[in-house]
Amino acid sequence: MRERSPTPKPVLLVALGGNALIRKGQVGTIEEQFANLKIPMAQIARLSKDYRIIITHGNGPQVGNLLLQQESCDAVPRLPLEILVAQTQGQIGYMIESTLDEALMAIGVNNQPLVSLISYVVVDKNDMAFLAPSKPVGPVFSQEKAAGLPYPTVKTSKGYRRVVVSPKPVTIVEKREIKRLIDAGFIVVCCGGGGIPVVRAGRTFDGVDAVIDKDLASACLAEEVGVDIFLIATDVDGVALNFGQPDQRYLSVVSLEEAARHIVEGHFSAGAMLPKVEAAMQFIGSGGKRAVIARLDRIVEAVDGKTGTEFVEE
Repeated sequence: MRERSPTPKPVLLVALGGNALIRKGQVGTIEEQFANLKIPMAQIARLSKDYRIIITHGNGPQVGNLLLQQESCDAVPRLPLEILVAQTQGQIGYMIESTLDEALMAIGVNNQPLVSLISYVVVDKNDMAFLAPSKPVGPVFSQEKAAGLPYPTVKTSKGYRRVVVSPKPVTIVEKREIKRLIDAGFIVVCCGGGGIPVVRAGRTFDGVDAVIDKDLASACLAEEVGVDIFLIATDVDGVALNFGQPDQRYLSVVSLEEAARHIVEGHFSAGAMLPKVEAAMQFIGSGGKRAVIARLDRIVEAVDGKTGTEFVEE
């Protein structure tokens, strides 16, 4: 009698926020980043026994540091943003892999294959975002310095900063490779910083000077590879109404209709919770099974349905 193939483990995608590496108030040394990664990696190691796992991550502080280094040195040619994103994918992928490998060995798992994948993401060259740069990146300049820079800047609470476009992701170029890797049992680290943004140029791709929101790119990937649970790990307990106000209230479950209404009411800030909510809505709206936004140090509990904000269709 032929033996039945074991049922494959469900697929979990964990999208790590920037606080996974650098917390508020920290300088962001390599030692701090490795120490901070131990918290989510210990949880992901535990979850790997029951799930096939994809890890995506932000890269804002790391790209900002590279931009600052470029502004401080004229001895070598400056690199475009797409190259800096690629550099941080390798840097952070290495840090995640090495920390996760250590966490796996600590629980007796010595043969779990890991891989970090340099990933690029297609955007639409006709995306309206290209008409209005909106994403501040890199160092802070004085008004006088900003006036002489060769790229657009915007005034922020800290001063003037370079501003770039942030188009919506259309598709993940390496989605087939990622799917094959997770089916083969690898834990895959990919789409770092939202991926390297490219536009189609005939049968090839051209990089563009832009940044892609990592949560929206993660939702796109989750849909394309058939993820079962899409978890966005951040520095708050979940999605809250009236965040930071005396009447702040966290939501344990929210429907797509309710979430859309809360967006219109202005409950979520564009630079923080809004793209996370939109990403979760996108995944559930496309037929995804579970989408959760939860605190970084409670990933296991969120997967078990004990904490965080869960999105449902109705």
